[in-house]
Amino acid sequence: MPSPEDIVRGLAQVSNDWKVLAILWHGYFAVVLVAISLGARLSQRVAGIVLILPLVSVSAVAWVAGNPFNGAVFVLGAMALLFVTAGLPRNTITLGSKPWIATGSLLAVFGWCYPHFVESGSYVEYLYAAPLGLVPCPTLSMLAGVTMILRGLESVRWSLVLGILGLFYGVFGALHLGVTIDWILSAGALGLLALALFGMGRAGQAGR
Repeated sequence: MPSPEDIVRGLAQVSNDWKVLAILWHGYFAVVLVAISLGARLSQRVAGIVLILPLVSVSAVAWVAGNPFNGAVFVLGAMALLFVTAGLPRNTITLGSKPWIATGSLLAVFGWCYPHFVESGSYVEYLYAAPLGLVPCPTLSMLAGVTMILRGLESVRWSLVLGILGLFYGVFGALHLGVTIDWILSAGALGLLALALFGMGRAGQAGR
């Protein structure tokens, strides 16, 4: 296994070499968040596909950058969520309660401007070029946040898969790589797991 220094160096290289793609992903999520705020009537299945695509991006970038572990984990995570999505009803997405919307929004903002890896002389650059859609933690933070806002897509399985991914990468980043801010993702992932296990109605949810 590569040393923590080598892993951090590789993540930093990806974050700086693929800035244009990161900017595109910021635009993508801007459209998604505006659509949600305006009450877009997306089905849960469509919303699931929308949220899976950034995982595919992280996997593809990881493979190209020579990080097969992240490449494999994220493609498997995307496949697992695609399987869950295929079983979702065609119901329109619904928003969670105000506390979950507030928590999800904070987590999404953290993913949006994730202040690490990007070499920049100005913090303003993190607002549009943080490594969203490129490396695991900011991407999982954004997806966990949007998932909370959308009440977990009313799927226990969706929230469990995403929560487990977020918890693993948050703890790994904070403890093994020394990226202290990844504790925020860890806390958010625990919140998402709590939403899955305790925050949804049990009836009709356990099987999804």
